[in-house]
Amino acid sequence: MKDPEKISEMDRREFLKIGLVITGVFAGGSIVSVASAAEKIFPDGSIAEKYPYRPHYCMVIRVDRCIGCRRCVEGCVAANAVPPYGWRTLVLEREARQALGQKREFIPVLCNQCNNPPCVRACPVTATYKDKKTGIVMMDNQKCIGCKICMAACPYDARYYNEEKGAVDKCDFCFESSLSRGGKSTACQEACPADVRVFGDLSDPQSRVYRLVHQLQQPVWVLKKDTDAKPNIFYTKG
Repeated sequence: MKDPEKISEMDRREFLKIGLVITGVFAGGSIVSVASAAEKIFPDGSIAEKYPYRPHYCMVIRVDRCIGCRRCVEGCVAANAVPPYGWRTLVLEREARQALGQKREFIPVLCNQCNNPPCVRACPVTATYKDKKTGIVMMDNQKCIGCKICMAACPYDARYYNEEKGAVDKCDFCFESSLSRGGKSTACQEACPADVRVFGDLSDPQSRVYRLVHQLQQPVWVLKKDTDAKPNIFYTKG
């Protein structure tokens, strides 16, 4: 697994390289990839109409609430048997310079469960695919040949090669460990003590994630919007 201490020492160029150009702090004062509603992120129509998965799983991350405890990472490792060299979710951090001094900031990252996933298009053997019911980007370990082309194609660096499985591994919203067994949540959300991660069904207008994504009070953004991957991981504050 990546060393959080090394991540905390990454300079601004490294953050820009992996796509964290998302807030005034990380972008040096300019806000990019921001939208006040999901329709601005997906201008070709409503998410529920354009991508009619039932349920349409997504996650909203309220970045200002993250305290960097990494219990989410620990919960993910325990629930999904993630090896020490791998990761399904991380919490990146940096020291941000502000008028009143330095402030440490955190941002959780994971597979963005894209609606238009580059990894799926890149896989030569259809080992990675988008589940037709839920839209979750999944891995078929039996088909994976370990070519790692999907890893190179992923805009979010959200995959790793699992030596024990002999296949690429990634976040599946805890489908195998929870959702397929009747669970309603992910391990990372359940482990978070600060209610940073909100998981749910974006196709349900009554769900908490739907209300957060479509609310107008705070900006809502996605990482690397310009890739046209159309992520299902949304970021906001508050």
